[in-house]
Amino acid sequence: MEESGDSAPRGAHGRQAGHVPVLLKEAIDFLAVRPGGLYVDATVGLGGHSYEVARRLGRLGRLIGLDKDPAALERAQERLAQLGDEAPSITLVHDSFAALAEHAGENEADGVLADLGVSSLQFDEPSRGFSFRAEGPLDMRMNPQAGQTAEQVVNQLSERELADLIYEFGEERRSRRIARAICRARPIRSTQHLAEVVSAAARPMKPGIHPATQTFQALRIYVNQELDDLRKLLRAAPRVLKPGGRLVVISFHSLEDRIVKDAIRDGVRDGTYSVLTKKPVTAGEDEVQRNPRSRSAKLRAAERL
Repeated sequence: MEESGDSAPRGAHGRQAGHVPVLLKEAIDFLAVRPGGLYVDATVGLGGHSYEVARRLGRLGRLIGLDKDPAALERAQERLAQLGDEAPSITLVHDSFAALAEHAGENEADGVLADLGVSSLQFDEPSRGFSFRAEGPLDMRMNPQAGQTAEQVVNQLSERELADLIYEFGEERRSRRIARAICRARPIRSTQHLAEVVSAAARPMKPGIHPATQTFQALRIYVNQELDDLRKLLRAAPRVLKPGGRLVVISFHSLEDRIVKDAIRDGVRDGTYSVLTKKPVTAGEDEVQRNPRSRSAKLRAAERL
C-alpha cells in the first residue's frame, strides 16, 4: 500500500531535502537515455527523475515534464535550473499525464517515464489533506485549482456510492461498514476526523497499517481520477514513442500495477511493444531502509517496436 512515491533527504544529483526518487537508478537504466533525444517525464513531481534524465541529455536534448500540481512544477524548475549551461531544452507543463499526446508529437519521444506515487510535497504538507497522520482539510487534489475535494465527496455522495468507491479504489473489504459510519458522522471536515471515524468502524487488518489507509487511498484516487488518467496515458504512449523508444512506469498499488501490466501485455500481443521486465522490478533492502515509501513500488518497462 503506497503512501507516497517520494520521501526522505537527498544529496547531489537530483537530491533535495524531503524528496527521494523511487527506483531512480533502475528507471534511468531502463529509459536508456540517448544524448540529444526527447524524453517525457509524465509525473515530474519535485524533479528527481527529471534531473537525472536531463543531466544525460545534454544541451541538444529536450525534456518535457508534466504535472497536475503547480507547486511541484515550481520546485522542479528550481531543481532543474541547477544544471546551468549544460541543461537541455526543458518545457514544464501544468497538465495531467492523461494529456501526453497533446504535448509530445507522434513518433517523437525516445522515452516516457511515469512515477505514479504521491509526491512528498503533497503527502507531507498537512494543508493538502492527503495524510491522516496530521490534522488538515480534506482536500486531496493534486491540482488544488480544479475538481472536487475529498470533503465534498465524503459529505455529498450517498452511502452506497461511498461504499462502492472505497471498495473499488481502496480494495477495502469493510467498505460498507466504513461508508455507513462516515454517513452517520457527517459533516466531516478534516483528515483526522475522517481517520477517527474509519478507525472506529474498522479495526486494523495488519499490525502497523492504519485502518484508514485504504479509505484515504480510495478517496485520493477518486478525487484525482488517477486510474482513468493512467489508462489515457498508456493509450497515448505508443503513439508518441519512436520505434525503439521506451516506456517506464513505476506504480505503488495493485490497481495501478494491474493496469500497466495489462497494457504492456496487450501491446506485446499486437506487436506494439517488446517487454523489458518480465517481472516487476522492486526496491532492494537498502533502498527500502533509506526510503520506506519505496517498499510497495513496482517498475515495469517496455520498448516500442
